[in-house]
Amino acid sequence: MQRRTVLKNTAATLAGLTCLPAYAMSRPNATAAERAYGVQLFTIPKLVEADLPGTLALIAEIGYREVEFFGPYPFSAEATKRSWEQIKSMVGLSDNAFYGHAIGEVARMLADNGLTAPSMHADLISMRENLDALISGVAPLQPRYLIVPAISEGRDNLDAYKRLAEEFNAFGRRMRENGMKFAYHNHGYEHLMMDGVTPLDYLIEHTDPAYVQFELDVFWMTAAGADPVSYLRKFPGRFKLLHLKDASAPFRFSGDGQTPDQWFAGFPLMADPGDGVYDIPAILEAAEAGGAEHYFLERDLAPEPVQTLRNSFANLTA
Repeated sequence: MQRRTVLKNTAATLAGLTCLPAYAMSRPNATAAERAYGVQLFTIPKLVEADLPGTLALIAEIGYREVEFFGPYPFSAEATKRSWEQIKSMVGLSDNAFYGHAIGEVARMLADNGLTAPSMHADLISMRENLDALISGVAPLQPRYLIVPAISEGRDNLDAYKRLAEEFNAFGRRMRENGMKFAYHNHGYEHLMMDGVTPLDYLIEHTDPAYVQFELDVFWMTAAGADPVSYLRKFPGRFKLLHLKDASAPFRFSGDGQTPDQWFAGFPLMADPGDGVYDIPAILEAAEAGGAEHYFLERDLAPEPVQTLRNSFANLTA
């Protein structure tokens, strides 16, 4: 209870700071150089753990204007924190966000560097068990979207996706009272046909855009055999956020995209956006026409993180 009170007081204090920048949303029909680009921090997890303030300053110095955090956070569900322990050892991390910094400090770091955090990744368990604490916890960063990046279970049949659509709408309704929307990030397995229906299409068609939006990951969608440009055109106004990365060679899941080994097989083929086989300009054009607002570099666990930050920004703004 004491921690929640401190967080609420911090949020109230930061809300009054005039130095916090407005959201750097891309203008309609913006050129590549005018569009505000961001970084999903899972691109550079070791950098942010080792030196969060220095890394945020570097991101801003390069020219990015937004960041997207990944959890777990101090206010995430305890089950999530426990499950993350194994993942941390796999990716070489020892701490959770925000790496020893209070969230109020993080808000000031962003403001000092002219950065915003319009979206944050949060897991489904925390959404189900801890949504009120999650909403109040992220308040100092003023995100517009809380995003579930993957579904670990409950995706075996179309009925499971029907239940998820209902849940997503419910999350979004509760979040709207705090000026936020729920969003879902595709991971590939949502393209496995079930009863003649593509689950991702079902989720889009049966969620209310007033409460629910989507984040399109171009790599995982392509790995599932779907086309990002076609989806952006088919569902205008629903993909408000993009994860941009490329592939050094065409990659498709070896099976249905349901298991981690199939995802990890794609990591060695990931490339900086603009350096691979994807038509990134066509994707950006379709996204802009469809009302996308936020464009994040996300080359998962980039082996040369600083080089990826610089090279990707140069490519995207060329």
